Amino acid sequence: MASKGYVEARKKLSHHPTFFFPFCNNLAMTTKKCNKEFSSDYTLLIPEKLSFYELIRILFPGGIEKRAFVDCQEGADSNFERRWIIFISILAQKLLQFVAKPLSWFGSAFEMGLNLCSTNGGFGMLLLNYLRGKIQWPDKTSPTFSSSCGHLDKRVELDKSIEPGDSKYHAALSMMCAKIAYENKAYIKTTVEDQWKMEFLGSFDFWNDYQDKATTQAFILHDKNVDSDTIVVTFRGTEAFDADAWCTDFDISWYEIPGVGKIHGGFMKALGLQNNLGWPKDIKQDDSHPPVAYYAIRKMLRERLQANGETKFLVTGHSLGAALAILFPAVLALHEETWMLKRLRGVYSFGQPRVGDQKFGEFTTKKLKEHNIPYFRFVYCNDLVPRLPYDDKALMFKHFGTCVYYNSIYEGKIVAEEPNKNYFSPLMAIPKTLNAVWELIRSFIIAHLKGKEYTEGWLLRVFRVLGLIVPGVSAHGPQDYVNSTRLGSSASLLPHQIPAQ
Repeated sequence: MASKGYVEARKKLSHHPTFFFPFCNNLAMTTKKCNKEFSSDYTLLIPEKLSFYELIRILFPGGIEKRAFVDCQEGADSNFERRWIIFISILAQKLLQFVAKPLSWFGSAFEMGLNLCSTNGGFGMLLLNYLRGKIQWPDKTSPTFSSSCGHLDKRVELDKSIEPGDSKYHAALSMMCAKIAYENKAYIKTTVEDQWKMEFLGSFDFWNDYQDKATTQAFILHDKNVDSDTIVVTFRGTEAFDADAWCTDFDISWYEIPGVGKIHGGFMKALGLQNNLGWPKDIKQDDSHPPVAYYAIRKMLRERLQANGETKFLVTGHSLGAALAILFPAVLALHEETWMLKRLRGVYSFGQPRVGDQKFGEFTTKKLKEHNIPYFRFVYCNDLVPRLPYDDKALMFKHFGTCVYYNSIYEGKIVAEEPNKNYFSPLMAIPKTLNAVWELIRSFIIAHLKGKEYTEGWLLRVFRVLGLIVPGVSAHGPQDYVNSTRLGSSASLLPHQIPAQ
């Protein structure tokens, strides 16, 4: 039976049929007793209720709705392929929860070590300063402290050859925004104001109602160039040592919303899905914790866009941030925010995982076309992440939008779907490995071929070696997407017809 608070909230908002979706309380309280009238179908994974016996048992035939850690409708399809994917997802989340603290500690120590070397001028100078007793200790909150992602690719300058008005300008700016989104607030602010000469509007840690902590990050800038006048909203991707973000990625829970389609539950929760309320058009902010991403960003955009009728905005992100970037306008469309959608200049996503099923893609595509909003989905070569979650009968996730695909020499073309769409193909194993070998070789010669700004350091080369073991992992890094937007042809971003599937 639903709680008294839930019933009161439902009565209060029941006059909003278009966008009222009552969701369950939280992961610990997401049980089969929770009201899910908003959804025609759903599958919710609850790692907190996982036991070893139940984990092994799911691999064998039987109704998955009877498992304590799986909440779905009675009679749900339980073929082996679907049970296997649920097994992998729930196990990954459980392991991530188990190693969350040591992973965070290791990541903190690793990044401190990287910054300790760079602050002191390299490993050799660090040893010399140690002997002198003059070690310079980095400050994690300073504009010079860089994340592991920032050490992979240290570029912060915009490409001076790509000017406002160029068809590549917004793509190149968006990717640089997506890259620096992994950094601390001071780093982002200094880069935006001092390097790019743009207005920094803020960097934020947003609340995730289901993880009960602020795990969603984004920053906003205003490019007031006379040929642009564009606000850029950038969602941060998955940090390498952030178990909460990885859990969001691995959480294949989904809800099927009538008229919209099936949407990845982890991404909805990160954007601002409300416990027991779903996506009400407006919420009352709880001052006991930071605001949630969707509602806070929408409020800031409203204020800025209303102040100047000429200003427009972009939404972008890399990896997890890319998924949130396309989900944001989809929720705007759900709430019938027509005037805001008319001011949306475009969505640029990089290394984006699949967000929903075909119906969700059709819904979002229709809304974007109604307002003439371009949606470019960039995929570099064998990047693993855009091939997940699977596009198959078990999960039914589908990509949509304009796929701009770049090969390993940064030649871009428009395709209906990236090659080897589900990644795991025996026929592609050798070609992917050979390509990873070429990417490692390329790291030593690209500066000579393209200029010193494309120089790759030792950490990135080590990362490329990892790509020899698991091809496609190192291809997900921001560095190749930055190179693609700079070196790729402008023709791929001009008006065109999307190839048929």
